[in-house]
Amino acid sequence: MKQLTYKFIRLDQQIFQWINRRLHHRFLNFWLYYLTHLGGATFTITVSILTWAFAPLPWSTTGAQAAIALAISHIPVSIVKKLYPRLRPYIAIKETNTFRNPLSDHSFPSGHTTAAFSTAFPFMLAFPEWMPVFLSLSTIVGFSRIYLGLHYPSDVLAGAFIGSSVAYITVALWT
Repeated sequence: MKQLTYKFIRLDQQIFQWINRRLHHRFLNFWLYYLTHLGGATFTITVSILTWAFAPLPWSTTGAQAAIALAISHIPVSIVKKLYPRLRPYIAIKETNTFRNPLSDHSFPSGHTTAAFSTAFPFMLAFPEWMPVFLSLSTIVGFSRIYLGLHYPSDVLAGAFIGSSVAYITVALWT
């Protein structure tokens, strides 16, 4: 079992290094630095609450579901970050590309990815025709976290799983 865990950690690091080092480009540096904020607290809280408060039905209901899923999803994120205090890749791996003001709290799981998926998932369920847009933006947030040297791929996958699961349960229990 230890050997399997070691192989998984090594693969996680290799994928991280490939994305973080080999894909760097001036165009991506600019766009991903800004698009990563689509998973930040300011954006996700603002969008979900404003949609809840001001959009017509059924958008307002979906905004409420997104706001609640967003709030609930950060409970397991906070717990897991305390139970598994994983160093961020830019701290643990030399020669990692990172940008202004990198975060210094724990890496696992990705809170930005959790927020992006927990906010977007109710909209994907309510408006399947918009799924490509919401899924693409959420995926870009997750990818940007790796690209910017802040998270390993497993951090992002865990965040996407937590965010999507909590959002799905929130919507399922809504009725």
